[in-house]
Amino acid sequence: MTLSIIYINYNTRQLLKQSLKHLFLISPAIDFEVIVVDNNSSDGSSEMLLEKFPQVKVIRSEKNLGYAGGANLGLKNASGSVVAVFNADIFITQNSLETAVNYMDNHIDIAMVGPKLINADGSLQYSCYQFPRPYIPILRRTFLGETKWGKRKVDKYLMKDYSHEDARQVDWLLGGALIARKSALFEVGFFDERYFLYFEDTDLAHRLKDKNYKLIYLPSAKMYHLHRRESADTGLLKSLFNPATRAHIKSAIKYFWKWR
Repeated sequence: MTLSIIYINYNTRQLLKQSLKHLFLISPAIDFEVIVVDNNSSDGSSEMLLEKFPQVKVIRSEKNLGYAGGANLGLKNASGSVVAVFNADIFITQNSLETAVNYMDNHIDIAMVGPKLINADGSLQYSCYQFPRPYIPILRRTFLGETKWGKRKVDKYLMKDYSHEDARQVDWLLGGALIARKSALFEVGFFDERYFLYFEDTDLAHRLKDKNYKLIYLPSAKMYHLHRRESADTGLLKSLFNPATRAHIKSAIKYFWKWR
C-alpha cells in the first residue's frame, strides 16, 4: 500500500460525504486506502459511511479524541508508507495526491508536504507559516493586529511576502491537509495528544525539524478547503464563549511553555 488517506470527522457528515464522493470520482492513480476516524459523532456519520462507502475503513472512537488523538488513531491503523491527514472539508484536485507522493519519493529528506489550499471563493488560504511568537495569537484576535506594527508581524508570520507559486521549505504547515512520510511520524511519536485542538501541527513540525527533516509547501498539489474559521476572525471577548477558541488558548499556552 502506497498511500493511506485519513479523514478526521466530528459531526461533519454532509461535508465528509461530499469530500469522499469527490475523492472516489477523481480516483487517484495510486494504490491507496481510505480511513475515516469518527470522533464519536452524533450526526449519523458512521451510519452514512457504512451505507454509502463500504470500501472505507471506519474507526469509531467512543469519545472525542480531538484532532491529534483522532489523527494518531488513524495513523496507527494505516498501511501506507505515505499518509495524508485531512479534515472533512478538504477536496482534492486531479493529480494533487500523485504530485505530493512523487515529490516525496524524489526527496528522501522531506517528512511532510502541504498542498496549496484554495478557499471556496477562489482566494488563496495561507497554509504555510513561520513558527509563531507568543504575541501572534494576540495580534490575530485583537485590534493590535490592525496597527502598522501588528500587521507587519502577522504578515511575516503568514509569509505573505512569498508568492505561494513555487515549492519552498517552511517552518510548519496547516494540519487540516498534510501528506507525510509515515516512518518520519513514527520516529517522532506522531501528534502530541496533549493538544486537543490546534497547535498539534506546529508542535509536530518542531519535532520533525529537530530530526533534520524538511517540511515543504508544494503549490503544484492544489486542494480546496471549504472551511469556516472558528477561533480567530472575531473579537477576543466575544470569541471566549466559543469552545474552539478556549481550546485554542489552552493549546497555545501548552505550546509556548513547551517550546519556550
